Amino acid sequence: MLDRAGEPVAQAADDSPWLVIGLGNPGPRYEGNRHNLGAMVVERLAADLGERLSAHRCRAAVAQTRLRPSGAVPGPRLLLARPSSYMNESGGPVCGLVRFFRVRPDRLLIVHDELDLPLGRLRLKRGGGEGGHNGLKSISKSLGSKDYNRLRLGIGRPPGRMDPADYVLRDFSGAERSEVPLMIVEAVEAVEDVLRQGWDRAQGAVNAR
Repeated sequence: MLDRAGEPVAQAADDSPWLVIGLGNPGPRYEGNRHNLGAMVVERLAADLGERLSAHRCRAAVAQTRLRPSGAVPGPRLLLARPSSYMNESGGPVCGLVRFFRVRPDRLLIVHDELDLPLGRLRLKRGGGEGGHNGLKSISKSLGSKDYNRLRLGIGRPPGRMDPADYVLRDFSGAERSEVPLMIVEAVEAVEDVLRQGWDRAQGAVNAR
């Protein structure tokens, strides 16, 4: 856009908030499970920002914050949330939060564990199938759409003939535990890349790693 003298006019940055939701199951019984990896990432990001998730009417724990500023530029607005429902009922809290905070569909990012990626691999994805993930199935049903953003966190396939449902509800093995903290840090960085750089640029960078 140009002003009347033909000089470029600075455009206001889009300050619409991002809603980043980490999936998991509630309670200490499930806290260290592979299925709770998305929730671990959101909790780590909240801690890094000096925030604490607090109970919200939409059956979730929520923190409203911003990323740290870049120089004089304020950091992007951010809503962090973890549903307090069980994984297969994630859709209700997610849909409730989207409506309550009036979040645009393109500003919703679901962080979740992914069986179809090797342990430690991260991928950003928009839309598509749920890959048998009950949390995503519930979200797609409640939103009436699969066109939302996902950060997929690889946990690998179960060994032998183990039922995937049993596998995701078990804690990480001793051999895996050294990799999990590194993956969580990389996932936090991926979320920050999305918010600061925009979806397309962040997706290209994260998926190339």
